Amino acid sequence: MQKIIIIGPAHPLRGGLATFDQRLAKEFIDGGDECLIYSFSLQYPSFLFPGKTQYSTDPAPKDLKIFSVINSINPLNWIKIGVLLKKERADIIVVRFWIPFMGPALGSILRRVRKNKHTRIICIADNVIPHEHRPGDTGFTRYFLKSCDAFITMSAKVMDDLRKFQKDKPALLVQHPLYDNFGLPVSRSAAREKLNLNDEGPIILFFGFIRKYKGLDILLNAIKIIKEKMKGSEVNMPKLLIAGEFYEDEKPYLEQIEKLEIGDNIILRTNFIPDSEVKYYVCAADAVVQPYRNATQSGVTPLAYHFEKPMLVTNVGGLPSLVPHEKAGLVAEPNANSIADAIIRFFQLGENYFLPHLRNEKQKYSWLNMVNAIRELSDSSKMGRN
Repeated sequence: MQKIIIIGPAHPLRGGLATFDQRLAKEFIDGGDECLIYSFSLQYPSFLFPGKTQYSTDPAPKDLKIFSVINSINPLNWIKIGVLLKKERADIIVVRFWIPFMGPALGSILRRVRKNKHTRIICIADNVIPHEHRPGDTGFTRYFLKSCDAFITMSAKVMDDLRKFQKDKPALLVQHPLYDNFGLPVSRSAAREKLNLNDEGPIILFFGFIRKYKGLDILLNAIKIIKEKMKGSEVNMPKLLIAGEFYEDEKPYLEQIEKLEIGDNIILRTNFIPDSEVKYYVCAADAVVQPYRNATQSGVTPLAYHFEKPMLVTNVGGLPSLVPHEKAGLVAEPNANSIADAIIRFFQLGENYFLPHLRNEKQKYSWLNMVNAIRELSDSSKMGRN
C-alpha cells in the first residue's frame, strides 16, 4: 500500500477537473492505497472566474478525504501547505496543471515537498500552453514544471508543448479515462422526458462551458447552412441542444442566433449542469458535437464514450486521434461548411452505424491505465532525481 496525495480541485468545487480528481482517488483507494485530495480554499479570485459560481450543489463524494486548504493567491499559505505536505511524506503526489495562473502557488508548495527527498511528484498536465494567453504565462509555467519529477499528458499536442519546456524528464501520454461516474445510460425517451424535451426529432448536443476556443459560433453558422440545405426536405431538421454555462459574454451568441433566424432550431440550457443531470443531456442526444477552434484533449470525449454517443469533432489538437473518422464519429474541419456537411453525413449513416466502433474504442480508456502510468513514472523518477 502506498500513500497518494492528489493536489487539484475537488468538491465543493465543481467542474471536470474536480470530477477527474475524485474518480482518480477512488481508483487508487479501490486498489488498496491510501489517497487524499488537497484542494483549494480559494481557487480563483472572483474577478478572474468567468462563471456564476465555483461551487457545486451536489453532495460530497462518499469515502473520500478532501482537504480544501490551498489559497492560490496567498504566498504565506503556500509556505504553510508546502511544509504540511512535506511532513505528510506521501509516496506520490499527483498534481494537476491546467492554467499558468496556478504555477506560482503549486510550484512553491512542491518545492518545499521535494525537500523530504521521499515524495515523487507526478504532474498530470491538461494544458501546458493555455488556450487563452495572458502576461506571465511562460514564466509561471516554467516555474511550476521545474518542481515536478515526471509528467502525464492526455494528448500528443500537450506532450509537444511540454517538451518545449522540459526536454528530459520522464513523461507518458495516457488517454483521458472514461467518465464512468455519472451513472448508467438511460433511454433517449426517458432522458428527453426528464429534460422536458420533445421526444420526436433528432438532437445534437454541444456540452460544457462556453468559451471562444470551443467554436459554438461556428456551430451556429453550421446550423444555418443545414437549415438552408434541408429546406423542403421530408427529413426532420436537427435541433442543437446547448448545455453549459457561458464563460464569456452571452450576448454575441444570442444576437447571432437571432440574426441567423435559427431560434426554432436551438435549445438553450445555459446554466451549469450538475453531475446528477449530466447523463440525461448526453443520453437525450443523437450525437455530441465539439466544433473547437483549437484543443488539447477534451473531457467531453470520454463522457460521450461512456454513454456510447457518436461524436463530431474538428480536426484540431488531439481530437481526431480520439475519435476515429467514420468509426467512433466524424472529423470535420473547423469551419461552418465542413461541420454542416459532417452533421448531415452523420444522420445519413445513422447512430447505430457507430455503436460497434464506439464499444470497441472505449476499451482503451480505463482508470487503471492512468494509475499504472503514475506508478511507472514514480519508479522511473526515483532513479532520475538528484
